[in-house]
Amino acid sequence: MFSKKLVTIFCLIIVALINVTFLSISTKHCYGNTIVDRVVIAGIAPFQEAVTQAIRFCERIWSHYFCLVNVREESDQLKKALAAARLERGQGLESKLAHERLRKLLDMKAAIPKPLLPAQVVGVDPSGWFKTVIVNRGSYDGVSKGMPVIAPQGIVGQIMTASYHYSKVLLIIDRSSAIDALVQRTRSRGIVEGEIEESCRFKYVLRKADISIGDTVISSGLDGVFPKGFRVGCVEKISKGRSGIFQKVKVRPFVDFTRLEEALVILE
Repeated sequence: MFSKKLVTIFCLIIVALINVTFLSISTKHCYGNTIVDRVVIAGIAPFQEAVTQAIRFCERIWSHYFCLVNVREESDQLKKALAAARLERGQGLESKLAHERLRKLLDMKAAIPKPLLPAQVVGVDPSGWFKTVIVNRGSYDGVSKGMPVIAPQGIVGQIMTASYHYSKVLLIIDRSSAIDALVQRTRSRGIVEGEIEESCRFKYVLRKADISIGDTVISSGLDGVFPKGFRVGCVEKISKGRSGIFQKVKVRPFVDFTRLEEALVILE
């Protein structure tokens, strides 16, 4: 009729009651050492020890649980504080870098006696057919097709298309771009054109022209687009064939177009 589990629990309860009864009887003889006392102690002690161990185990589990909960909450708070500190540090660093770039643009604007319009790069041409960028200045700001675009490092390109608020800039590394330029050291002339790679070639440089690797190439001002004296790039490679009147010159632009964020449009 009764399950084995219920019988076991019932027996434990009976044993506990018997031990408690004998314990209460023995307490009337505080200093006794009778057989009943010894039987009571022998019977009740293991039960009390088990109960005590169980209570201590529960206390440890309970205290450790709350300890872990507190540690976890503290860890979550520290993680949030660390994330906020990193975000604030990143924003501060970005503000500092932007301030430095704007300061260079302002210094350049003050040094050039021409009307300059600061512009921010907001996009690139995803097609891959042209190497262009989009700036947040357009015809509303006085920008029109053909205007040159520069940066503190050097020439960026020229306005290819201008809408009301945005313009597309053709970079000097595009194959359809051309700048009349000269070597700053020797005044040797040529045409800087874009290549497939992120570089330019200095064409029509006479074979006898004095030119060396590391020379600075600047705009000559003779193409009617870029004013004279703006930096284009540095000579990176020179190749002279066995025949021909020109030498092959590779020019690395001073402007890193992969990191270009701001530029200046010359409004002339």
